[in-house]
Amino acid sequence: MEPYIKDILSSEYEGKTVILKGFINSIRKGKNNVFLILRDPTGLLQCVSNSQEEPFQEASRVTRESSVEVEGSIRKDERAIGGYELHLKRIKIIGLSEPFPLKKGHSKVFLFDNRHLWLRSPRVTAIMKIRSTVFEAIHTFFISNGFYEIQSPSFVGGSVEGGSTLFEVDYFGKKAYLTQSWQLYAEAMVDSLWKIYTVAPSFRAERSKTWRHLTEFWHAEAEMAFVDNTGIMDVEEKLIKSIVKAVLDKNSGELDLLKRDRKILENTVNKPFLRMKYEEIIDLANKNGLKLEYGADLGSDEERVITSKLDVPVFSINYPTKLKPFYHKPDPNDPSHVLCNDLLAPEGYGEIIGAGQRVDDKDTLIKRIKEDGLNVKDYEWYIDLRRYGAIPHSGFGLGVDRLVMWICKLPHIMYAVPFPRTMRRLLP
Repeated sequence: MEPYIKDILSSEYEGKTVILKGFINSIRKGKNNVFLILRDPTGLLQCVSNSQEEPFQEASRVTRESSVEVEGSIRKDERAIGGYELHLKRIKIIGLSEPFPLKKGHSKVFLFDNRHLWLRSPRVTAIMKIRSTVFEAIHTFFISNGFYEIQSPSFVGGSVEGGSTLFEVDYFGKKAYLTQSWQLYAEAMVDSLWKIYTVAPSFRAERSKTWRHLTEFWHAEAEMAFVDNTGIMDVEEKLIKSIVKAVLDKNSGELDLLKRDRKILENTVNKPFLRMKYEEIIDLANKNGLKLEYGADLGSDEERVITSKLDVPVFSINYPTKLKPFYHKPDPNDPSHVLCNDLLAPEGYGEIIGAGQRVDDKDTLIKRIKEDGLNVKDYEWYIDLRRYGAIPHSGFGLGVDRLVMWICKLPHIMYAVPFPRTMRRLLP
């Protein structure tokens, strides 16, 4: 099997002849030499040919972003990327590139219009590698903790997070919607398996132009039987610590390329998360210059201020009932609040998880559905779960794209997704 660039950057390969495949990242031509920077998924390597050697003519003909196969001997050179270079003995052009449209200085709009090409860049590649680690770590955490992976429908008949953010579709003459969350279906499955999770896309028709909203996003969701709001927070904290540790362990090079300061990520792994009631969060916001009244909802702007000076994530606990959907259980000691939590990432990134304890009695659930202005008939099967042997249970939904955005410290959530979907973007 042919090696990757990362494999040959060592004294073990010095003086040996290797064959590599990749793209031409950049070219520098002199009178007597040509320097090609080869790129593959693992890194960059300088390839050199001089005018007295056979590969020179073909190497001089190659263009940026052409795909090639190269053969040559590995030489140590401290001036080269990675400390080694390849002295060309042969170069084969696999796909000669036309003039490549992407250069330094393009606008963000232009780059996202050409996302299919921009994905090749080393910086975007680094983000996608970290994203892959995040997804792997999610599955590893749940499986190692005895969770069962399940799947739920993408076509649904009712709302989870509010009717104004539903994508309506024609389902053979009937009105249906793209799912906002697996939530309701998870509550049916939790009665059977007790500890369940899913990783799947969710869809919300939010007419939002903020830096952290997508219309299609990846959701890691979990539901647990006989667990209360405090217990589900413990699981959330362990999950985030596990994911961040995996990135620190596996993606050191990518974090370096992104120039990501590791201090906050290390704090996340090693320090306990903060836990503050909603009223305490409001007080913190006001101490940082906001003027919020109790009962105010927290959006991206408010959460940015609240978390900008924190060095670990913080749980915001037990919101006023009116701010949360119908399935959250009212606090028995204070029915004006519900047993819920939002996990807010530090450095101004805000909410990455929404969670809470679920309503577990029929009458309260029906009352809450009506208060949210929803049709009780659309939720009869969901109410059945309370009619026939209800159990206490809690769950959460992690916005994976938001988590990647924070871990990489990106300026906008669109950078965290291979092909982002917003209210303004459907292509490519």
